[in-house]
Amino acid sequence: MSPDSHTLPADPWTAREDLAALVRALGSDKVRWVGGAVRDTLLGHPVADVDAATLHEPKTVIDLLGSAGIRAIPTGIDHGTVTAILPGGNVEVTTLRHDVSTDGRRATVAFATDWREDAQRRDFTINALYADPVTLEIYDWFGGLADLEVHRVRFIGDARQRIREDHLRILRYFRFQARFGSELDQEAEAACAELAPTLKGLSRERVAMELLNLLALPDPSATIERMEARGVLPVVLPEAGDSGVATLRALIAEEDRQQVPPDALRRLAALLPAEPRIAEQVAARLRLSAAQKKRLVTAAAREAEAGEARALAYRLGRNEAVDRLLLTGSDASSLTGWDIPQFPIKGGEIVARGISAGPEVARILREIEQRWVEEGFPDSERAEALLDERLPR
Repeated sequence: MSPDSHTLPADPWTAREDLAALVRALGSDKVRWVGGAVRDTLLGHPVADVDAATLHEPKTVIDLLGSAGIRAIPTGIDHGTVTAILPGGNVEVTTLRHDVSTDGRRATVAFATDWREDAQRRDFTINALYADPVTLEIYDWFGGLADLEVHRVRFIGDARQRIREDHLRILRYFRFQARFGSELDQEAEAACAELAPTLKGLSRERVAMELLNLLALPDPSATIERMEARGVLPVVLPEAGDSGVATLRALIAEEDRQQVPPDALRRLAALLPAEPRIAEQVAARLRLSAAQKKRLVTAAAREAEAGEARALAYRLGRNEAVDRLLLTGSDASSLTGWDIPQFPIKGGEIVARGISAGPEVARILREIEQRWVEEGFPDSERAEALLDERLPR
């Protein structure tokens, strides 16, 4: 891709027949592809989602799609978004808009009819690229093609003003910079540092979503380090500090060494002190799910030595064991392709041997199970032998 190129390269998604049907329904002069699909195609990255912008207002979009036999759901109709349900993947179709008012957390919008005006309200130049669905001609009003060429993430217009419109753009900037950037935009960096305190007013769910999306990238450690140095991370995750950033770096190196895929929750655990109480507080503040909270707290309860991998997985669960192993620099390879077995002895078998139902049965069962685990999860025949040793028939 070169900055002189103004045509979107052909890609499997651009030849989708269901997208062609969508364009026919809305009219090729009334709709353009926009955002991530255009950007990622230019970079040669796989395209996950396709978004469209249109001159039609939402009700008209729904009527036109319905007439063409395309189901449409008003997923964000107040902000102009209708989701077209298509065989090859759903498409969000959004009416051109301009901001009427913003308060840093939400915007009031009005529908517009000018493509450039719609592009101007977007966050970064690389996300404001539009493509004609028929000719694949690219429309670039703010230098997005040139920024893609040098892998620079730059706000459209004045960075501080764009952040004041939506404070979450600070975190989005760092996520996009970690994913696409190499050349830092100093105006963006300075604006994010200056306005970092505004992040305190955002909903914790939005902060958690952006933070986890950033941590899920292949190697966000350099970006996280800049966020700490610029005072951004201390606002959203004050528990991290320099030690948390260092632990994250070590974890990512261990993931790479053992060829374990990135995991955002494990990396969040790395940023936190190894203290379950703090992990519980962070999980509550970020409104994490019960399962996410349990996993974060389990990771925080780690010790210097993780212990034998399979015994750990049997006791804690596979993901939790991998978290502990990698966070302590231990080998997790024995868990690859291994299914956690089920202990074959039941309490009824102990009762059948003359032990009255109650706490004694549970104690004996745990005793036998512990030996079974220590012997490496032998087959049911050996488990029965362990029972015989403990309670002769």
